Amino acid sequence: MLNHPCRTNDPARANLFYVPFYGGFHMSSMGRETNYTARDELAVQLAEHVEQQQPWWGRRNGKDHFMVLGRTAWDFMRSDRQQGVVDYGSNTLLNLPAVRNMSVFVVERHPSEGNNQLGIPYPSYFHPYTVDQVRDWQRKVAGSNRPYLFSYIGARRKEGVAAAIRDELMQQCSESEHCMLLNCTADASKCSDPKEVLRVMMASRFCLQPRGDSFTRRSVFDSLLAGCLPVLFSRHTAYTQYQMYLPENTTSYSVFFGLRKVNIEEELMKIGSGKVEEMRKVVVDLIPRLTFAHPNASGDKGFEDVVDVALSSLLRLVY
Repeated sequence: MLNHPCRTNDPARANLFYVPFYGGFHMSSMGRETNYTARDELAVQLAEHVEQQQPWWGRRNGKDHFMVLGRTAWDFMRSDRQQGVVDYGSNTLLNLPAVRNMSVFVVERHPSEGNNQLGIPYPSYFHPYTVDQVRDWQRKVAGSNRPYLFSYIGARRKEGVAAAIRDELMQQCSESEHCMLLNCTADASKCSDPKEVLRVMMASRFCLQPRGDSFTRRSVFDSLLAGCLPVLFSRHTAYTQYQMYLPENTTSYSVFFGLRKVNIEEELMKIGSGKVEEMRKVVVDLIPRLTFAHPNASGDKGFEDVVDVALSSLLRLVY
């Protein structure tokens, strides 16, 4: 945003105001604090500061202010009214009245209570400087040889619905000659290697994307940037999260199975090659808007990235 061509140092000319608060760092540093007042103190001070000491807040009562949080919304929505609910170290930032007046970009919004929350893609591995680099990547992705019908990259979970789904996906993938499995439980080092992750995804037509520790997972965006069609098992993994970035017609770029038990290989085999190519073209065309350009890229880089889409979408929402 510092390099954005629409940035101004004159608040009288500004349509939007960015509130630079590193909420994720704050949440991580205070997550073990058992005193809730101390845990929430900095968030409360922030809300009081922008509301009481920033003169431009009053112009629209904060409606033209926005924040960006690099963690899921759940980490900032602790409710002290819910007795016996584990808070996972969360604070009350997103429940504060002043913050609820702002717009807040998060990598995962609350599906039913996040009216002022806007889902923004997880950063992946590709951070281009120019539109030429984007086009080169799109050509590489579109022309990639994909010998595997589908793939799964992930680790097991210990309990709950996520654990059951992941166990089932691992079993089906390991038993299919058409699936490429990268087991992050057995070999975590490969799963943290961008080249290895992209190698698997670019060799696959479909990528299985169960929910992560919460509804969403970064791997969805890794797969989209690799031209691998995501197979989803919860609507909240993408469809209710990233409306600014993904097509309204969800079947144009993804496959949805939900929680019903299916033979994944058989179901994916039913999708004809022509339809697969049509879906991949949609995904390849999405790549620029799902990309975080390199921070040192010039303001006239030649394409709209995640930040550009976020700001233009926010302007339409506010005005």
